[in-house]
Amino acid sequence: MSTTSPTPAITSAPAMWLADVRAVVIRNLIRMRRSPDIIVFTVLQPIMFVLLFSQVFGGAIDIPGMSYENFLMPGIFVQSAIFGSTTSGLFIANDKKDGLISRYKTLPKARSAVVFGRTVADITLASVTLLVMVVTGLAIGWRPESFWGFVQGYLLLLLFVWAFSWLMVTLGLVVPRPEAMNSATFITLFPLTFLSNAFVPQETMPTPLRVFAEWNPLSALVQALRDLFGNNGALETPNVWSLQNPVALVLVGAALFFVVFCPLAVRAYDRKA
Repeated sequence: MSTTSPTPAITSAPAMWLADVRAVVIRNLIRMRRSPDIIVFTVLQPIMFVLLFSQVFGGAIDIPGMSYENFLMPGIFVQSAIFGSTTSGLFIANDKKDGLISRYKTLPKARSAVVFGRTVADITLASVTLLVMVVTGLAIGWRPESFWGFVQGYLLLLLFVWAFSWLMVTLGLVVPRPEAMNSATFITLFPLTFLSNAFVPQETMPTPLRVFAEWNPLSALVQALRDLFGNNGALETPNVWSLQNPVALVLVGAALFFVVFCPLAVRAYDRKA
């Protein structure tokens, strides 16, 4: 009578890499749970902007063919998601300051998995924040015209934010201090969001600012969400390629962020670890 010995389990390199990613994601999510102040600020900031713009400025801004709430919410989604992505850089800059990056290097983990896990944890937080924003928008009267359009816009926004977070991780690894990361992102992202079509139609801006807003990548993202959500009202889309083809521009931009900053982030991690 012959006996068959059990076949030893074979652990492939991709499976080991995914296990490393999973461990890093869990660690980062646990750390987020232990930093409720950051989570609360990330969630409350966009809610504050929704209430301020809709209740304070909404009566003074007339949007043809729709309520200001329907015009505003795609811009608020973009603003909250982009500002939320800065947590990727802030957390990894703090990890570097606290010596956790150096400690990670002593563990048998793939270095790319550490950086990848950081961005996956942050996109998880971003998805929860956006769901809170959806509830807030519905409470003040915002309504998407198409459910499937909303799903597509939601996924498109998460994809772009995930790609953008790789830039934030790269910056977090190269800045000398976490405070510098905070200042650099604020002075860059704050004007980018307001010099766009997120809160007011770009047609109302002076010509130099209008041209900048039309080619601002955040304007294309906002326009893509308005098109997918059906929140365009009677507004005419400007005859500018970036706003006539916003979804294509967002996808190309996201691909460029991945191609450029994924290897740069891993290289910066190797250098700083």
